Amino acid sequence: MLSPERTREVPSDLAIAQSAVLKPIMEVASAAGLLPQEVEPYGHTKAKIGLEALERLKDRPDGKLILVTAISPTKAGEGKSTTTVGLGQALSRLGHKAIIALREPSLGPSFGMKGGAAGGGYAQIVPMEDINLHFTGDLHAITSANNLLASMIDNHLHFGNPLGLDPRQIVWKRCMDLNERALRNVIVGLGGKANGMPREDHFEITAASEVMAILALSSSVSDLQERLGRIIVGFTFDGRPVTARDLQADGAMAVLLKDAIKPNLVQTLENTPALVHCGPFANIAHGCNSVLATRMALKLADYVVTEAGFGADLGAEKFFDIKCRTAGLTPAAVVVVATVRALKLHGGADAMQLAVPDVAALEMGMANLEKHVDSVRQFGLQPVVAINRFPTDSQQELDALERLSQRLGVPVVLSEVWAKGGEGGEALADAIVQATSVPSAFKPLYELAESIPEKIDAVVRRVYGGDGVHFEPAALKSLERIERLGLGNLPVCMAKTQYSFSDDPARLGRPTGFKVTVRDLKVSAGAGFVVAYTGEIMTMPGLPKRPSAEAIGIDAEGKTVGLF
Repeated sequence: MLSPERTREVPSDLAIAQSAVLKPIMEVASAAGLLPQEVEPYGHTKAKIGLEALERLKDRPDGKLILVTAISPTKAGEGKSTTTVGLGQALSRLGHKAIIALREPSLGPSFGMKGGAAGGGYAQIVPMEDINLHFTGDLHAITSANNLLASMIDNHLHFGNPLGLDPRQIVWKRCMDLNERALRNVIVGLGGKANGMPREDHFEITAASEVMAILALSSSVSDLQERLGRIIVGFTFDGRPVTARDLQADGAMAVLLKDAIKPNLVQTLENTPALVHCGPFANIAHGCNSVLATRMALKLADYVVTEAGFGADLGAEKFFDIKCRTAGLTPAAVVVVATVRALKLHGGADAMQLAVPDVAALEMGMANLEKHVDSVRQFGLQPVVAINRFPTDSQQELDALERLSQRLGVPVVLSEVWAKGGEGGEALADAIVQATSVPSAFKPLYELAESIPEKIDAVVRRVYGGDGVHFEPAALKSLERIERLGLGNLPVCMAKTQYSFSDDPARLGRPTGFKVTVRDLKVSAGAGFVVAYTGEIMTMPGLPKRPSAEAIGIDAEGKTVGLF
């Protein structure tokens, strides 16, 4: 029976994090199995791990890889990171050697609406303030590398354009790690001949930059530079691609990223090691932490708990079809996080009344969870459902959820890690240990030899539950170019709303009878995938009317206030 104890009063995430007693990072590193010479401390509680550690550990057997995903979320998120951290803590409490592998938060959500990505309550990675803000500077390095390439493009145009790059066909965008709608579409090069060639340009958030995706998918420093060199920045007047290597920018970009490529080591509130590295968004990129951090964690631990952004239709699909395929990873188990509030939203409840008990809406919303369970099964995996409990969940709703979940045919476990830390995740940890005792039957959704339209159609039909794909003229034109370049064998990365299986964020629950419209395609040759843009998805978010930044400040003692 999903009958928890009454949740005790829980302080704010920031208050919990600021009162935590952290171990020195070298002690955390040693417990994880790292040697002192492999650890580069960033203060007392953060460190980077040298890639030589992976070389030393290469012959050690891999641990078991556990993915945490979720149902289609509300705007506040459903607690994937919190569940990931809590599950890692719970596995450690039960005597298993566990490591957590998470993405780095972006300043955009931290100052915008959704908040950070370091977990919550008593299931957090710390130091929370550092992780959610500048951390070790990785996102700044990515921003600099991205914008160095943009600068070299305009410099090339200014000094005669010997490559014949068509200013109207430049596809490389500038980026910044903040939400800034005013920079989505801009004109650069104004002010006369000395200031460059005037042209239309665009900004995207750093998490959407191909440099972010490249860093997350690179297997070594040499692979990083090779991938950077393959970036297509635009096309010549006669249609030939121009790359970062053609501009001789790849070497300098790699130098800017030589420290950022090293995974970051921190700890949870219960001192479980956590590797936090790279942060591509899942609705506009591939939504997973770095290959290097995951591989390193697998060599160090018996169980590695990682997460992929938003619902299983986005982050999990890309984790399976892009990251696992690229890195040769085989997940051993999958957790699908569900919440009573999100199920009620998908069942027709008013978004402003989700704290009000509503069993009827909960019953209707179960269809969304059922489809996500089915989507995970499409990859040959059987998930465990974790009900992430919120203080507003009524016992009546939890009882109904237990009854309704029996038809799913998978384990369903109540998770109370937000309120109780690792103790509140022990039942989930037991279920995961049991799930990983069965050999994995994982397989990607499609074969790379299939055409791009066939791959997208497979995702839409089998993961989204749609009736197929409609390609707009711009997408068909881009498709023809991609195939002409010989890049049709790449996996696809769907840029789609996180709120619905469809490309319409208003179609909640488990919509049927829809087609997904692909309005354009963009090849990310360095990252190694083709991005399919659907609906109204944008790569530069805007701030809400009342951004979180308004509540954040610093007190007289230099302590951060108002951060979640």
